[in-house]
Amino acid sequence: MPTISKKEYEEYRKLCYDRDHGRILTPDGLRLICESFSNNPEAIGKHMLETLARFRQKEEL
Repeated sequence: MPTISKKEYEEYRKLCYDRDHGRILTPDGLRLICESFSNNPEAIGKHMLETLARFRQKEEL
């Protein structure tokens, strides 16, 4: 029976935490974001970068 390392288990736990807290972007979620910005790549990119900046600020606290 295969086993996983402690590091792999911690990565799995983090993935589960992110999934449970709505931090995983699904294809439907991506489609919704793109449609809300009228498929404008600049607006979508700006939104993604602003969201990333907010996540990074929360991590620092």
